[in-house]
Amino acid sequence: MRVGVIGLGFMGSTHIQALLSIPGAELAAVCSRDEAKLAGDLTAIQGNTGRPGARLNFANVAKYREIHQILDDPSLDAIDICLPTYQHAPVAIDALRAGKHVLLEKPMALDSTSARQMIAEARSHDRVLMVAHVLRFFPMYAALREVLSSGRAGVARLATFQRRCAAPTWSGWLGNPQQSGGGVLDLLIHDVDMCLHLFGGPETVSATGHEAPASGVDVITAQLHYPGNRTAIVTGGWHHPKSYPFSMEYTVVADGGTVDYSSAGRPPALYRANGEMELLPLPDVDGYRAEIEYFLDCCRHNRPPEFCPPEESAGAVALTRCLLEARNRNGEKIRCNL
Repeated sequence: MRVGVIGLGFMGSTHIQALLSIPGAELAAVCSRDEAKLAGDLTAIQGNTGRPGARLNFANVAKYREIHQILDDPSLDAIDICLPTYQHAPVAIDALRAGKHVLLEKPMALDSTSARQMIAEARSHDRVLMVAHVLRFFPMYAALREVLSSGRAGVARLATFQRRCAAPTWSGWLGNPQQSGGGVLDLLIHDVDMCLHLFGGPETVSATGHEAPASGVDVITAQLHYPGNRTAIVTGGWHHPKSYPFSMEYTVVADGGTVDYSSAGRPPALYRANGEMELLPLPDVDGYRAEIEYFLDCCRHNRPPEFCPPEESAGAVALTRCLLEARNRNGEKIRCNL
């Protein structure tokens, strides 16, 4: 599979390094207007998880400075789009119309209407469209999914997902809510997607929080209310810039025990109702590589990505937008149309 990557920022660099490790996958083209990055110098790239930039060999890789040029390359099977969020929908639609399979960084779009339009274009052109919701492929979240789906912990009653980081300062578009959707859409879309993946859509939602664009702060505590008095909480967002550390964690209280994980040093474990503790097995898997491998396998067989369908990714955008509306109503329960 010959893949072209559009956008050589933090996520573009991360995807390329994963792609280069996959047998049968070829990084065939890159697209950027940054000459240093086109030359393979990605050392200046910054992100919120501390993955360092790298110096890569693009000697045998086609280099394009304009998006239409890479989309017009007939040798490419798939396009990996790692552009700012406001560019996702138009570029993905153009790529699908050009006959390319598309892997698209999260969030899928700024609004659910644009997301649905992408899905319609993928169907119309019989191409694979998948959004890079990498949490589904991370071992620590796969461990949670296995415990819940197997029934070993019983019915989940209260789930809490937390994700926090400093407000990003490395890309100006991220600080513009009209272009990024702000900290809740950009960061917590991971955890909203995980709630949809594990529990489906909620009946109602409520939320409180605070947004202060001038200081970079955009935080929320949202409750997703499910039938049977089951609740999922999504909390966190962007905090004050530069020094605030990145962290992610979850706690799921079920009838038969509690499943817990924190990036701050608690490995995934099941704390059983009988007092026993079981560390959950974690395969030696890089989530980004697993995500791209799965996407490419879907492309080879022209098969819809059932494990990470774009319809659910569009639902995550709609639900996150609903949470932001609920935050504006300061705790009032509202219904969401996903």
